Amino acid sequence: MSISAAQVKELRDLTGAGMMDCKAALNETNGNMEEAVDWLRKKGISKADKKAGRTAAEGLIGVDSGIREAAVVEVNSETDFVARNAAFQEIVAKVAKVALAYGGKTEAVAAAPYPGSDKSVTETIKDAVGTIGENLGFRRSAKLTVEHGAVATYVHNAVADGLGKLGVLVAIETTGNAQAANAFARQVAMHVAATNPMALTTEQLDPAAVEREKAIFADQARQSGKPEAIIEKMVEGRLRKFYEEVVLLKQAFVLNPDITVEKALTDAEKEIGAPAKITAYLRFALGEGIEKEETDFAAEVAAAVKK
Repeated sequence: MSISAAQVKELRDLTGAGMMDCKAALNETNGNMEEAVDWLRKKGISKADKKAGRTAAEGLIGVDSGIREAAVVEVNSETDFVARNAAFQEIVAKVAKVALAYGGKTEAVAAAPYPGSDKSVTETIKDAVGTIGENLGFRRSAKLTVEHGAVATYVHNAVADGLGKLGVLVAIETTGNAQAANAFARQVAMHVAATNPMALTTEQLDPAAVEREKAIFADQARQSGKPEAIIEKMVEGRLRKFYEEVVLLKQAFVLNPDITVEKALTDAEKEIGAPAKITAYLRFALGEGIEKEETDFAAEVAAAVKK
């Protein structure tokens, strides 16, 4: 039996399922619209795709680590309640393991096989939508590796081992004691969680951000009416203060605000037993950058009463 484009469109409008899924459903049911709807529901496709339009900005950050490597992932759900669901927590933990094994790049992890399954990470998460009952999504992942040294992890407000709302990785290169390097890197990871630096070094700052700050400082300084030569020195001073606020190595160390992170690293080299260098850090905060839907609960209740 030939299935028309109009039939496929009608089924898609009814269920919210994808075009190919609708066509398959109609082929399986010889074009019977009601049976096709049921076919999609039984497969969990209709339910999943209908939920796919809802904002998923909650969920969990997951981390996993090995020898001189660690990975961090973000898997989203619609509500915080699902983050406490054991099945969802298991998914996030396993996706973190996949990220560690497959290099951490989001696209590669999404397409990689999910542990114990012949399906990909993306397919497995889509299947879980039907069972968990919310829109879910694998948003991103990343990985840090060092040749010598350690990559430490820190999860803030953990709900389970390696799972929480904020995850940080910090990599330290050193030929010294890896255990001591890991211990210090974890302290730095806690610092990063608290301060959210913009860059590791001054050189790594976005030049556009630096120029924007310079322009603001210059405008503020000119209001003093002082000569340009003085204004230039004032801008330089304010820029140094800006670096101390946003550059990791120049920030006051949270665990000892009397010294910078850079000085804390130098001090830690005594325990590590060799020169050490923080080479990279990653900070994943749950839902950052996702535009959440604002709902008017009172309006929703009023609308429900009118029905």
